[in-house]
Amino acid sequence: MKENPTQSLPGIPTLLGLLVVLLVAVYGFLAGAHNGQPVLLVVAVLIGLAAVFGLTGLYMIEPNQAAVLSLFGKYVGTVKDNGLRWNNPLYSKRKVSQRVRNFESGKLKVNELDGSPIEIASVIVWQVVDSAEAVYNVDDYETFVHIQSESALRAMATSYPYDQHEDGQLSLRSHAAEISQHLKQELQERLADAGVNVIDARISHLAYAPEIAHAMLQRQQANAVIAARTRIVAGAVGMVEMALAELQKNGVVHLDEERKAQMVSNLLVVLCGDRSTQPIVNAGTLY
Repeated sequence: MKENPTQSLPGIPTLLGLLVVLLVAVYGFLAGAHNGQPVLLVVAVLIGLAAVFGLTGLYMIEPNQAAVLSLFGKYVGTVKDNGLRWNNPLYSKRKVSQRVRNFESGKLKVNELDGSPIEIASVIVWQVVDSAEAVYNVDDYETFVHIQSESALRAMATSYPYDQHEDGQLSLRSHAAEISQHLKQELQERLADAGVNVIDARISHLAYAPEIAHAMLQRQQANAVIAARTRIVAGAVGMVEMALAELQKNGVVHLDEERKAQMVSNLLVVLCGDRSTQPIVNAGTLY
């Protein structure tokens, strides 16, 4: 089922014409009643009924709105002309908004790729682009969009881990643009048959489930501490190597292996310690 544009008559001229016909019918009815002419009465009544019936064919279309016309269950076409329009009064008219709309899904509780329960929600921006598909391919296109959006969000959330564990790995928390693009594509595939175009889809809420949130926070803190310590140790080792190299290069002092080891130990304690160290002055000899 594809959208088929159809023509309609301008509503205001048609309305004026039907009102003129109705006035003529009223005048004929009064004239027939006054002159005692039953034929004129019958003709005037029929013309008046036809004019009133014709008035039921008037309908109004707002900007970014379409009217889907059908005749006894058969799709006739779609009218998108704005303003007051007129078509066959026997046509059934269903209006469909083609404005850009958005909604935020509820917070869903799902298991991410690693099996940890998380809470996730998204904001979906969508628009009806084919009114015929929206009306006839699905029972209720608005409900269809909401249900399929939640289903696509669940499927997407189970395909990625919450946090990035390896270099180059996509995760829900660290790759928002890639995740949003995946969600948009997933939604577009599901909603294409309903005549809906997905303009944007983004995650609006992402967090661990309450029952594991505290444990995962401790895990994240531990990972951060390990990463910081690793960087500090790497920098300290480089500084120690540079200090020993400079001492030997300038011939300031010559140290044996035991004294080098002691100096390295002292420098690492100073550079890697959490607290500031207290210096001890050696008043004797080096050995």
